[in-house]
Amino acid sequence: MALRTARERFYQTLAYEAGGLIVAAPLYGAILGREAGESFALIMTLSVVVMIWAPVHNTIFDWVEFERTGRVASDRPQGMRAAHALCLEITVTVVTVPVVMAMGGHGFWQALTIDLGLTLLYAAYAYLFHIVYDRFRPVTPSPFRSGPARGWSAA
Repeated sequence: MALRTARERFYQTLAYEAGGLIVAAPLYGAILGREAGESFALIMTLSVVVMIWAPVHNTIFDWVEFERTGRVASDRPQGMRAAHALCLEITVTVVTVPVVMAMGGHGFWQALTIDLGLTLLYAAYAYLFHIVYDRFRPVTPSPFRSGPARGWSAA
């Protein structure tokens, strides 16, 4: 099986977060007329909040799914994967909107709009980042196993 090592995942995460700051902070500042330091601080804080919340959410979701279905996350069907992703984005919004309100001095509706805009920006950024990252840092297949993992197709 070919997977990235823990060290490689660490570097990938650092590169992803650094790139996200480079993209999102100036856009936030330019669109809302905020200074660079303020923009950087907000986006960095949101990044840290999401990096803390995502594994908490994923653990809770996995536990609830297992308790209800007896199924582990790696056996999750595609419909449940979509529900998991949607649930993560909804809960991230619930967790981060108060941060945007407090640090940015925005009202609820403006903070929600900003948060949703950042969600869309990061979704597009994540797609492009991983294409580029995979080209520069490809996963080397293991000589001990070939073909797709159980439950996954090459398509």
